Amino acid sequence: MEIIQISNLTKRFPMGKGEFTALKRIDLTFGKGEFAGLVGPSGSGKTTLLNIVGSLDVPSEGEALVLGNSIGKLNAKQAAKLRKENLGFIFQSYNLLQVHTVFENVEFPLLLLNLSASERKRMVMDALEWVGLTDKVKSKPPQLSGGECQRVAIARAMVKRPSLVLADEPTANLDAANSHNILKTMEKLNRELETTFLFATHDEKVISYLHRKIYLLDGKVDKDEVVTVN
Repeated sequence: MEIIQISNLTKRFPMGKGEFTALKRIDLTFGKGEFAGLVGPSGSGKTTLLNIVGSLDVPSEGEALVLGNSIGKLNAKQAAKLRKENLGFIFQSYNLLQVHTVFENVEFPLLLLNLSASERKRMVMDALEWVGLTDKVKSKPPQLSGGECQRVAIARAMVKRPSLVLADEPTANLDAANSHNILKTMEKLNRELETTFLFATHDEKVISYLHRKIYLLDGKVDKDEVVTVN
């Protein structure tokens, strides 16, 4: 089953009196349960492509189909519905609500769905168990380490069991030990829940965990490499 189908995708941005082409005729597909990454230096187009897949931006030309939705044809309400119901996001800066507890931070995406309080509690506690933070349920982000904050962010991204999780440099603010723990957690969730993960990264620690590596260079796919996983 194909989760993402990208065809002849080009993305241009205005720059001065002209324009800058960030992505040039990209063709890619991703199936269910992939653990893949867009790899490349800063300015290669990986975050731009991740944003389009996440319906945070639209193509200038070509098409990006995500779970059967043509991103360029969605209105703002439809794009928000796709994100709300099917996508999870993990950012390098955690983006946690500092005055709210771990429980409340993880629960937040569920408040947008039609769920009872008991359903939300069960789903939040399941997500916190996945990342090993059930003992921090009443803590607030300032009381947590960087690694714990990123695990809360993973729980928040996974709490509704999305079909697709998009992770933009998720280990950029973490030391090596925490980075490996985070990546092992995400790999475990990918394996056990069959959630598709798509990263944007130039971090070698992340790259070493990827099962598929799409190298971008100057807005084009330079190499698409599948890694044999034992």
